[in-house]
Amino acid sequence: MAAYAPARYIDLHALHPLPASVLNRGEDDLPKTLQLGGAVRAMVSSQSWKRAIRLRMETDLDEHAARTRMLPLRVADELRAAGWPADLAAFAGAQVVRSATREGLKTEEQQGGITSVTLYLPRTVLEDLTALCAQHREQLEEALATEQAHKTPQTEGGAKSTRGKPKKEKTQAVLPTPAVAALIRRRTATINLFGRMLAEVPDAQVDGAVQMAHAFCVHQSSQQPDYFTAVEDWSLPHEAGSAHLQTAFFTTGLLYRYATVNLTELTRNLDGDHDQALHLVELFAESFIDVMPGAKKTATAPHTYPHLVHYAVRDRRPVSLAAAFEQPVKSAPGGGYITPALHALSQHAGALNRLLGTRRLIGSGYATAHDAPLDHLGTVHAGFDELTSALTQMAAQPAPALAAV
Repeated sequence: MAAYAPARYIDLHALHPLPASVLNRGEDDLPKTLQLGGAVRAMVSSQSWKRAIRLRMETDLDEHAARTRMLPLRVADELRAAGWPADLAAFAGAQVVRSATREGLKTEEQQGGITSVTLYLPRTVLEDLTALCAQHREQLEEALATEQAHKTPQTEGGAKSTRGKPKKEKTQAVLPTPAVAALIRRRTATINLFGRMLAEVPDAQVDGAVQMAHAFCVHQSSQQPDYFTAVEDWSLPHEAGSAHLQTAFFTTGLLYRYATVNLTELTRNLDGDHDQALHLVELFAESFIDVMPGAKKTATAPHTYPHLVHYAVRDRRPVSLAAAFEQPVKSAPGGGYITPALHALSQHAGALNRLLGTRRLIGSGYATAHDAPLDHLGTVHAGFDELTSALTQMAAQPAPALAAV
């Protein structure tokens, strides 16, 4: 395995033009915005873009994960579909989370027993958990019968006794805790890449190797109204009108997008599998370039590609170029933001190279639809395929201090 510095980062930067779109909305159902440099900018949250990338990568890898609080309910559904009685299936589903740790995972009883925290696990775990329940069906049946026998007895008049009502006892675990915990601790490639927060199960938490910033417009960009109607096709005779009318909002602009992958952390998450880590880095870079969030796509079809993608492979720490656009970019004399944004990005990259030096910069490059070459962004590549291949090869290089002489 190649010897790296304490951390090896692959920074990805993109300038991505968008037509009218609503890629990401807030709780008020309006496109998200932020204030930066005294100007309002359109914004797409990192969570929105990260999910789209994750789903694409899972499809490419044919290895799917699920974020869910519905695990006990889904286990119960699978068991009912297999012919289990409804009460036994529900009890078994609840036992999955009860048996996951010594005290059990916390659940929300008022919401049908869903887990209090969101679990992130391979989808195949559902099948394995139902198989585990089937192996221990006899014990589950006995435990359910015992629980039903100990329910609060009825009074002579038929009503439940409320006087001196005992505190509800905690259900005992029936399924083997090590087996259940081992299934919940399982990972997929995307779990190793994006991380997992699950403090309740020992050794289940995974530090994410990907960090992604909110995408934002490099120039001032506010919400724009779009008044629309839906025609009533079966209107009454001599009556003209609409079945629905509303004002929606959209944004347009040139986004700056940034993400970084900690290759050292990813390799650690993969138990030292260097080749798999590099493969995931390349696949992530391809998805970062290619994938768009799908919100409102049928009404806006904002299927554009980045005008420029720039990468830098660094040791020690990543470097964002977002500060290049702290001052909103002004449109070019003939209109458009792409050319001035390219200039701002290039100049800021050059300024940082002077300030930081290049001792920890392993290499950099870019691919763009722009005709003229750009300074300070490294090697120019003909296209995105060449770029992703080059950045992967560069990321594989050992730390300079440890390179063979």
